[in-house]
Amino acid sequence: MKKLYVVGIGPGNYDGMTVGAVKALEQADLIVGYTVYCKLIKPYFPQKQFLSTPMMQEIDRCCLALEHAASGKTTAIVCSGDAGIYGMASPVLELASEYDVEIEIIAGVTAASSGAALLGSPLACDFAVISLSDLLIPMEVIENRLEHASAADFCIVLYNPSSHRRSDYLKKACEIIMRHRPPETICGIAQNIGREGEYMRLMSLAELSEIKADMFTSVFIGNSKTKNIGGKMVTPRGYKNV
Repeated sequence: MKKLYVVGIGPGNYDGMTVGAVKALEQADLIVGYTVYCKLIKPYFPQKQFLSTPMMQEIDRCCLALEHAASGKTTAIVCSGDAGIYGMASPVLELASEYDVEIEIIAGVTAASSGAALLGSPLACDFAVISLSDLLIPMEVIENRLEHASAADFCIVLYNPSSHRRSDYLKKACEIIMRHRPPETICGIAQNIGREGEYMRLMSLAELSEIKADMFTSVFIGNSKTKNIGGKMVTPRGYKNV
């Protein structure tokens, strides 16, 4: 059987992987992924063959995985978090029609979930996840989504909040959100979730606008009900007896 697993590895530590992800990687003859993600999981699967590509070679990586799977080698392509959330599941499925390969998507733990657990319970009600990377989405579209999610009082998770090229994007996002929310709105950041250097911090929306984040940071912005309870970011579910 010609098989390609598309596997979300969660935050990158073994404890953060689903049982399904571990089983798929154990069944694979070859694991393909971004260099950093292969390095993270290689100690857990030392007997496996790995092929890695650097950042910005996502399509090449997908084709590489499909080609090896089509040749008869059971292959897994890995992504951080969940493969279907800003991951490789979409491009793999778009390209798969050119290959005689069975595709199986393995769900993983996205940073919205793992980061929320680190911070407390910020996403107990409706929320929106928005990436600030404008490599594939025009910035005006991102700004429009920020505007409407803020106005609708969604809790908001920001992925890819900043980079060397986009050093001021998080500040701009906070400025848009502060058109609809007070500067004291409870927010939090989660960095290097499940990895060495893991860090979390709660702060106000005004303080968040001055934070220097990186691509390994997930940003959580509370809604009008979100509280700081004992150092934990909590959005009440709404039960009346609490």
